[in-house]
Amino acid sequence: MKKILKVFIGVFLVLGTSIYAAGTQNIQIFSVDNSKGAINAKSVEKAFNASGVIVDVNNDMNSIFSKRYGKVYHKNYNLAIFTNPELVSKLMKKYPSIGLITPLSMSIYEDGAKNTINISTLSLAGMARVTKIPATDPDLVAYAKSVDIALHQALPNGAYLSVNHNTKSSKPLTTEFTTEFELEDGDTLVDAKDSFEEEFESELGPVGFLIPKSYKLEDSNYDFFDTYSIIRFNAIYPVSKNHPDAGAYAPFSLVIYKKKDEDTVYIAFPSVDNWISDLGISDEETVKAVNETHAKIKNILAELTE
Repeated sequence: MKKILKVFIGVFLVLGTSIYAAGTQNIQIFSVDNSKGAINAKSVEKAFNASGVIVDVNNDMNSIFSKRYGKVYHKNYNLAIFTNPELVSKLMKKYPSIGLITPLSMSIYEDGAKNTINISTLSLAGMARVTKIPATDPDLVAYAKSVDIALHQALPNGAYLSVNHNTKSSKPLTTEFTTEFELEDGDTLVDAKDSFEEEFESELGPVGFLIPKSYKLEDSNYDFFDTYSIIRFNAIYPVSKNHPDAGAYAPFSLVIYKKKDEDTVYIAFPSVDNWISDLGISDEETVKAVNETHAKIKNILAELTE
């Protein structure tokens, strides 16, 4: 009896540990057999939209990569951005840090050898980690659940794959700046903000960044609350070779906001260099590309907020 009890306890501990590990992974990958080719990035987008999780951009990266670099690594590879507008509105009332993941991103990719189609997104743990919103917050839980529902509708009979990425980082999870806008004669706060953003956007293009979409959110707690979806092909292309699930991080989001009755303008984005430890990137040239991408946008913002 004691032997049976010990075995039972041992099995329980192993299962409990694996469930805990799965629950605390920052990225989740949902997968299903696609031997018949019935599912594709467009059908995924349609299913997400029908569930109330809105896909705003869904790009065929193989088309872009083949033209730009002359080679692709996956049968199909899409990067998409999406939001749940209702839940974002609720969360921003309490946590401006929701802007760090507005929009969320995902990669939709096919494994030709296994005939599967996969979608990678941030998990509830990943959403809570970067925003520092409690993982027990009911609106954040509802947001993660809405993504889960969308995934199941997009990939019927699908299942979550086992993921074993690093969940801790020795570097800051976010890169943050503050500034104050000085109003010139006749200018409004919005004028100053628009001028800042125009200068910011003009600095991105020459160093290889693109903005798939930007958002101007409204709430009575803020004078303004804007977010950007930003990507740099020279980073995501080499990373995606061995880490196609990196689409859960790219494009990354950047938030610019000012609370009412405060003078400070806050600017922040998830630190791009965390991809290296999170995804276990070891290739020297890829590490260099990721670090370079992080440094470029950090330096742009440092100069603009001096």
